[in-house]
Amino acid sequence: MQDVVQWLKDNGDLKIIDEPLDVELEIPHVAYIEVKKKDSRPILFTKPVNRAKGIEYDMPVLMNIFANKEITEKIFGKHPDDVAEGIEELLKLKPPKTFKAKLAMIPKLFSLKNVFPKRLKFKGECQEILIPKEEVDLDRLPILKTWEEDGGPFITMGQVYTQSLDGQMQNLGMYRLQQYDKHRLGMHWQIHKDASHFFDQYQKAGKKMPVTVAIGGDPLYIWCGQAPMPHGMFEMLLYGFVRNKNAQLVKSISNDIYIPRDVDIVIEGFVDPDLTEIEGPFGDHTGYYTLKEPFPVMDVETITMKKEPVFAATVVGKPPLEDKYMGWATERVFLPMLKPMAPDLIDYNMPENGVFHNLILAKMKTLYPGHAQQFMHAFWGVGQMSFVKHAVFVGEDAPDLDESEALTEHILNRLDKNKILITQGIVDHLDHSSSKQFVGGKLGVDATGDEVEEGVEELLSDSGLLEKMQHIDSHILEVKQYMTGTKTPMCVITVEKQTSMKMLIVKLHELQRHIKLLVIVDKANNDIDNPYMLIWRVVNNIDAQRDVMLEPFISIDATNKNAYDGYTREWPGDTFCTKEVLDILQEKKLIDINEVFIKKFGLLPFK
Repeated sequence: MQDVVQWLKDNGDLKIIDEPLDVELEIPHVAYIEVKKKDSRPILFTKPVNRAKGIEYDMPVLMNIFANKEITEKIFGKHPDDVAEGIEELLKLKPPKTFKAKLAMIPKLFSLKNVFPKRLKFKGECQEILIPKEEVDLDRLPILKTWEEDGGPFITMGQVYTQSLDGQMQNLGMYRLQQYDKHRLGMHWQIHKDASHFFDQYQKAGKKMPVTVAIGGDPLYIWCGQAPMPHGMFEMLLYGFVRNKNAQLVKSISNDIYIPRDVDIVIEGFVDPDLTEIEGPFGDHTGYYTLKEPFPVMDVETITMKKEPVFAATVVGKPPLEDKYMGWATERVFLPMLKPMAPDLIDYNMPENGVFHNLILAKMKTLYPGHAQQFMHAFWGVGQMSFVKHAVFVGEDAPDLDESEALTEHILNRLDKNKILITQGIVDHLDHSSSKQFVGGKLGVDATGDEVEEGVEELLSDSGLLEKMQHIDSHILEVKQYMTGTKTPMCVITVEKQTSMKMLIVKLHELQRHIKLLVIVDKANNDIDNPYMLIWRVVNNIDAQRDVMLEPFISIDATNKNAYDGYTREWPGDTFCTKEVLDILQEKKLIDINEVFIKKFGLLPFK
């Protein structure tokens, strides 16, 4: 994969766009729409420009590298399940007891030597061109502005390499990096990440922290950057394990951090522990804007690059996105690492419309009462899994976890309010629904075991139920019932919110003969006939402690929160495309979308 573009032409059906397109909105909009197609492809934009700054860039922009499952598997060189199998064998490795067993172990131990990164003593291809500090100009890079309300352009596929104060630990993370000007970047490392922990060490010591950001190279570097490795383990070990060859690293020009020799662009610099700057807003992978917040700033010392670099970028927003396929690989590879803390775990799935940390589905072998609850606490107590907000557990007799309709039916037939656990714990930095940042409600559903005995006492038609509801409250606008053949049909309603939904739910108690599970969403920007995006909205918008009620029926308030709810934080807006940009791209025949597509994926605000 020395020439990633050529490799994608040969293996990934690379789409090439030679039309000059703006790095502000136009290029990101094309990539955003492409990745939502069933047959999405990687795209190379050969003529990026910035019309506002009058720049024609001399390097192309490569997007949607992980465009689908097939290309993701090709990037790995094997199915992610095969990687997981190798990890599982390693975790089960025991000292050999016989001479024959020792001989059998030699090939495995020999291959492990390829896991460890190799530090080279010479410069890499990524350092063929060197730009000294006095000539540094980040405007030379085609850094994208994805959304109209973004605080500026952001590097979205930067491999951020950092090391601990004593130099003993190195980390690779993938954080967004806001460009402030020609020589400064915002470091959006969240407080739970290793890079942030390293930063704390430098801050206490009163020393500037070296940081090196790499862009491009082997796409597997990108995947490793988002892999949830245990604290203190360098992600390049994972690269060596997957590739079965050492990652070849070279020393940065201006600091002691080592980075892959074959990346395209390297940005080196230092972070002053005493300086922060407002970063954001930014339309993130949750499908919402993350709001303005102070973060550390990197002052760029030097930039190096290949002679003909390619600028890699990704686009984030509402699902599905490129991270769907990166997340699929992560999910498969890390299954063996979850099993030691949950040995009866069979499989798990983090649906892309659940935005990963917001929803996890898990299949397990249940051995005793409360086993699923034990798993919930295990999940919420370890590593990246501690950020999961909603966990649903099913038994080994359940359908495959990616058979969404059959699995939903299975769960609803076993949904018992007495087997729902609501508690509190840590939530992701990007979570906006909790009343207090970083801490919020957790929901665990035990859908293992037998079907519940009782269903809805009297099931009404949608129109009949709507009539009764509007008689109680005229601000209820629509009703749609899903899975009416199960013991727990889902009743979804849209409202024009004028008060706390808790008050509305109390008024609806008189309809308990007709309802077992009620979900409330705002009428604005929600399509009651689109369950994929309704799930996205619900798991984003609820804090289980505040928004889930279990009596007399299960009710979920997934409306946007405000003062009616005692919510005092600023509620963020959805990521929406810019209509004028979509119209221009459509006229140029660079995208092909219609009103159905636009509404299906929430590209624009609803009329």
